[in-house]
Formats: sequence, structure tokens, C-alpha cells
Amino acid sequence: MSITTEFLRRPLMTGAVAASSRRLAYAMTEGVGLEQARTVAELGPGTGVFTDAILARLASDARLVAVELNPVLAARLTATRRDTRLTVVQGSAADLAATVGEPVDAVVSGLPWTVMPQNQRGYILDAVTEVLAPGGRFTTFAYLHAAWTPPARQLTAELARRFDQLERSRTVWANLPPAFVHRATRRP
Repeated sequence: MSITTEFLRRPLMTGAVAASSRRLAYAMTEGVGLEQARTVAELGPGTGVFTDAILARLASDARLVAVELNPVLAARLTATRRDTRLTVVQGSAADLAATVGEPVDAVVSGLPWTVMPQNQRGYILDAVTEVLAPGGRFTTFAYLHAAWTPPARQLTAELARRFDQLERSRTVWANLPPAFVHRATRRP
């Protein structure tokens, strides 16, 4: 089953017509400190493009907990990834602290922020800040063409309120559609 099929079946749950590119996955995992991380959470792994990029950077004794709401995508990710560092949980990102059970060094998110209700987005961002260890990093992406929309601007404002440092990457043109990455840091 493809990401396009899941988008057509569940557009508000899936949020993307096409899988993210490897270049966007590289940008999402660059400069987040994954190489030194002990525990990492991934929100909305979908088909696993970011999952693979995270695993490529993680130490052999690190842990990655991937939380996927869509049961079809969660099952597919579980069936296709045979890495002992990876645990796939079918559930809500809003339950992140209970799901992970410990502070995490980084959270990588592929969630469709701009299509979810503002209160749901707030619950999930609160869950992220609750589970991040001091000095922890959060990374997510946004599509360039939608950056000016009210939901995208609200997301940027919510990130700025919750994190001590917020930066935006250069545009990743080799993605459909082109995107950029938000990187946020919690105070050490």
C-alpha cells in the first residue's frame, strides 16, 4: 500500500500525497544531535523515509520509538523494518510521554500540522515539550507553498512560544512539493 493510496483513503490522517524525499529526510535529521542521542521519538513515520534517515544516524545502542496513528502504515513499517533499535507504536502523538516512558533527546515529526485542528496541534506540541530532555531538539517540516497560510504561521508561532531557539532551514527543492525544516531547541 502506497502513501498516495493512504492519502486518498484518509487525507486528514495521512496529510501527504507523496512520500518525502531522501533530501528532505537528510535535512530533517541534520544538526539534531541524533548521533549522540540515547532515545529518539518519531511522530508520523508514514512509509519510513525519515525513520531510515534517523536509524542511519543513531548509535547501535540507541532507541527509536516511532508513533504512527494510521494502523495500515504502522503495520507496514513494523513489517518492513528489522532493526532492534526501532519500536513502532500504533497510537496518537498526543500520548507521547506515556508511549515513550522516558525523556527523549530528540523528536522528529512528519505530522501534517496544517491540516489538524489547532487544539490537537497544541496537545501534540505540549506532549513534545513534556517528553524532551533539557537541551533536546525537535524537528519538523513545512511545505514552502503553504508557509504563508494561517495554519502554517500559527505553527511557527506555537513553536516560537514553546522552544528557546527556533531556526528554519534552506528550502529543500528536491521534494514534492518543496519544503523547509523547522529546528527547535529546548533550554538545557
